[in-house]
Amino acid sequence: MKQISNVFWISVAVVLAAVIFGATAPSSFEEATGNVQAFLTTAFGWYYLILVTVIVLFCIFLIFSPVGAIKLGKQDEKPEYTKASWFAMLFSAGMGIGLVFWGAAEPLSHFADPPLAEPMSNAAIKESMRYTFFHWGIHAWAVYAIVALSLAYFQFRKGEPGLISSTLKPVLGKSMDGILGTIIDVLAVVATVVGVATTLGFGAAQINGGLSFLFDIPNNFSVQLIIIGVVTVLFILSAWSGLGKGIKYLSNANMFLAIALLILMFVAGPTILILNMFTDSLGGYIQNIIQMSFRIAPLNEEHRAWINEWTIFYWAWWISWSPFVGIFIARVSRGRTIREFIIGVLLLPALVSFFWFAVFGTSAIDVQNAGNVDLTQFVTEEVLFAIFNESSLSTILSIVAVILVSTFFITSADSATFVLGMQTTHGSLTPPNTVKLTWGIAQSTVAVILLYSGGLQALQNALIGAAFPFSFIIVLMMISLYRSLSREKKELGLYHKPKPRKESIEDKI
Repeated sequence: MKQISNVFWISVAVVLAAVIFGATAPSSFEEATGNVQAFLTTAFGWYYLILVTVIVLFCIFLIFSPVGAIKLGKQDEKPEYTKASWFAMLFSAGMGIGLVFWGAAEPLSHFADPPLAEPMSNAAIKESMRYTFFHWGIHAWAVYAIVALSLAYFQFRKGEPGLISSTLKPVLGKSMDGILGTIIDVLAVVATVVGVATTLGFGAAQINGGLSFLFDIPNNFSVQLIIIGVVTVLFILSAWSGLGKGIKYLSNANMFLAIALLILMFVAGPTILILNMFTDSLGGYIQNIIQMSFRIAPLNEEHRAWINEWTIFYWAWWISWSPFVGIFIARVSRGRTIREFIIGVLLLPALVSFFWFAVFGTSAIDVQNAGNVDLTQFVTEEVLFAIFNESSLSTILSIVAVILVSTFFITSADSATFVLGMQTTHGSLTPPNTVKLTWGIAQSTVAVILLYSGGLQALQNALIGAAFPFSFIIVLMMISLYRSLSREKKELGLYHKPKPRKESIEDKI
């Protein structure tokens, strides 16, 4: 029991209080999360947009700064994994339930309800893909990168425990070993629980949607409860056995299934149109990235509501997931230079996501434009399977998608139980099974409560509320990292080398 920290007990108490509130008064819980969401998006939407853009700029600064040469570990340390293995793990981190859930649904939604263009017009097609790329592009990965970089730098370079509070010592000093440090780690744990639980809720809804399409199983809360129960048993068994062969095989299976689904859809869908849309959308994304980054629509309530529902929601999602994904990325990046780390984390997963959305989003819009079926009548979790239904490979695609979401569900939850266990046992790399079991049950219970109290909307509301306090911690992490790197730059003498001065005629004389 000595291994268990105060962070564990406080975090469990906070999560338990939320679960009891949601279970006993679901309507009040939904109203409360809705009010928090409405207040934060209305009063602090500008803050989310500026913060995430600043994070992107900070990452770019580090790429071109002399400190980019500093290694995440000893300066002569070799990377723990080969580039191919590292890229594969970044790919796995970038691929998740979210991509499968929103892969077709988000571009279709933007096509039917675009931020600016006429609904279902050619301009709406371009806008839908451009904003989808924006939501899943370098802004998302910059948030992950900065948290992961801070954790990896202070853990592998400075020998600190792998805790969020440890990354803030250059700013807040010894107070990180006391109550303030505990509060910060609790905020990180609660944000992680809500972020992962939200994703598990999306996953349960999509598995249910697939089973409904394949076997006419009802699509309702009761079925989703059973799905969460079955998968919870599976991922707890995996977590209980440790990070052994089982989770390794599942992670590899995720990657191969995702690639298989992507190739099948690419071939079965409008292949040439997909390639054209990918190219055009990538160009539109690069051209408009600054305007999209700061777009808040202060004088148009309808446009502002769209931004709140999509952009602000996503920025909150990435912030709430950043402790979990950050710890995962940090663990596999030891020995990389800061420059190599940021370029790899920022660009590779973003490009994979772009192609994923080009394939599934273009296919969805193409099916909608064909006029044989109105995809907008389907709930979000069923859109993907409705598209498959129009393909000659319908059954194969649907089965692969259900299996893929299920394995993503298990691996995400399993990894999260380990990360949460580590964060609540003083950074231990071998947290007790009882702690992992507690967090496994907690995650699934929160997912159930959120689905019970308000479905997908409650999931989104809870995310925005949980991300807000952790966003301030990310600000402190950037300041702390900058201070420590600046100090180390002076110690190592890392400065830009001045260009040699050309010899003038006077010098020659």
